Amino acid sequence: MLLWAIVGIVLIGVVLLDAFETIVLPRRVAHGAWLARLVIWASWHLWSCPARGSWRRGERRETYLSFYGPSALLLLIGVWATGLIGGFALLLWGVGAPFTTTGGDAGLGTALYGSGTTFFTLGLGDVLPHTALGRLLVVLEAGIGFAFLALIIAYMPVLAQAFPQREVNVALLDARAGSPPSAAELLRRHAGVDFSVGLTQVLLEGERWAAELLESHLSYPFLAFYRSQHAEQSWLAGLTMILDVAALVLVGMDGAPPRPARLAFAMARHAAADLSHILGARPRAVAPERLSAADLAHLRAVLAQAGVPLRQGPEADRMLAHLRQMYEPFVSALADRLLMPLPPWLSPPEAMDAWKRTAWGPAAWCAAYDELDGV
Repeated sequence: MLLWAIVGIVLIGVVLLDAFETIVLPRRVAHGAWLARLVIWASWHLWSCPARGSWRRGERRETYLSFYGPSALLLLIGVWATGLIGGFALLLWGVGAPFTTTGGDAGLGTALYGSGTTFFTLGLGDVLPHTALGRLLVVLEAGIGFAFLALIIAYMPVLAQAFPQREVNVALLDARAGSPPSAAELLRRHAGVDFSVGLTQVLLEGERWAAELLESHLSYPFLAFYRSQHAEQSWLAGLTMILDVAALVLVGMDGAPPRPARLAFAMARHAAADLSHILGARPRAVAPERLSAADLAHLRAVLAQAGVPLRQGPEADRMLAHLRQMYEPFVSALADRLLMPLPPWLSPPEAMDAWKRTAWGPAAWCAAYDELDGV
């Protein structure tokens, strides 16, 4: 019987530590909360099987995947509650202080029932502990259950608030860089007399957003699985696009601000590396190649036509390849882990901004709007 009590104590300790590290303790980059990570790993692999198989693209796929984040959070809360209820039931059973009914001592099933009513503070009174130690453990479980439910109630609004804060910058990239966002499109749309001022603002905002993204997703890893409103947009695409733009500016571009680009690149790369670690996405080579030699030549032509030519030559190509190697293995691993496609360097010809589309199709005045200067 003592063995069951030890198992119960271990189970209670594991669940409490895991919940504390997940909800209360600010998350460090080091791996913690192994039970939460196990639940995420197992449930995501099961949930994402259809998306990795027959459902490889489309709005239906994104809608299906969007249910995972909130559902996995509810599943983890259920696992924690079940673990605590089962742990206290085993502890009471192991120390010889089980619940009793009007008919006398009951079995382990009744102990589980009594532990559940105590944990959720129902106070039904149909099963009671008959020893002093049992009463003490019941009071302890009721206190832990009350605190656990209070923490969950407080945790949910914080998570709900962090998600729209992240999505504000994702939505802003729609008009600035297209859907999906691309480095070439952002630079083309900001080209002009105020190119340096406008690009500086974008890079400064991107640096701050990357820092907020890192802190919120380290504290609440479930946010990484929350999908954006449109299939062409995601926090990973926005982060990668910022890195792409900063890399091009650092290679050399007329009128582009190098210092904000350097700071944005450092912060965004930091976020990509740490998030790949916390989500268990091991860096890997990018396949297929995101920017082939032909695509790079096309990119240079597009930027030159927009009036913001990219520096050319073998040295510039080597520098761009080196910068890409610093972040592409991390974002590629995250894309494979989360099933979020990486953004292209050049917008596809058929791409259309999300704000130009409605549930009834594209607006009739979009073509006229595209002819305005600066768009």
